[in-house]
Amino acid sequence: MTKSIVDPFVILPEEAAPLGVQHCERCELSNQRDRVIWGEGNPEAPILMILDNPGAREDRQGNSFLCGTRETLQCGMREAGLDTDSVYVTYLLKCRPIRSYNKPEAREACSPNLQIQLQEKKPLVLLGFGNVVAGALFPRNENVSVKELRGRWHEYQGIPIGFTYHPLAVRRRPNLMKFFVHDLIALKERWRESN
Repeated sequence: MTKSIVDPFVILPEEAAPLGVQHCERCELSNQRDRVIWGEGNPEAPILMILDNPGAREDRQGNSFLCGTRETLQCGMREAGLDTDSVYVTYLLKCRPIRSYNKPEAREACSPNLQIQLQEKKPLVLLGFGNVVAGALFPRNENVSVKELRGRWHEYQGIPIGFTYHPLAVRRRPNLMKFFVHDLIALKERWRESN
């Protein structure tokens, strides 16, 4: 289990990828990754958050590192009163891209991994971050955007899902933080209703 956000930023514990996925070679990212990143946080959490791909996890010396995405996410969670024990964070892609790659091909190749996680974890509610996640989860909606999706609940494989801005977009444009926090508060309320 993780500790609460008393000290606002914590490095959430990683969950190891299943044995059959640790050496995945379904897309070209297998040639540039260090390892497969399955997810982090509480594996039994009722809330599953979906980002596009893992970011930097270690600094140049190999020490655990809190990247800007994770720091901004935890800042928003703290403002919304959402405890780290209630969330599990995963990704569309389970590898950190280091250089350019075929994005549609990689997302399609990695899609079964997210399906496995949803079946195993059975979260009560989902939250997707950014247009990439929105487009990947709702591919039939051409040019779907978070701006259109946020503020209401949708359904993904029978699970309520909300959307908000990507933490890096919030970091670059601080005026988005109020919307980001509002969406995290709505997530907390939806979880409580589902519980």
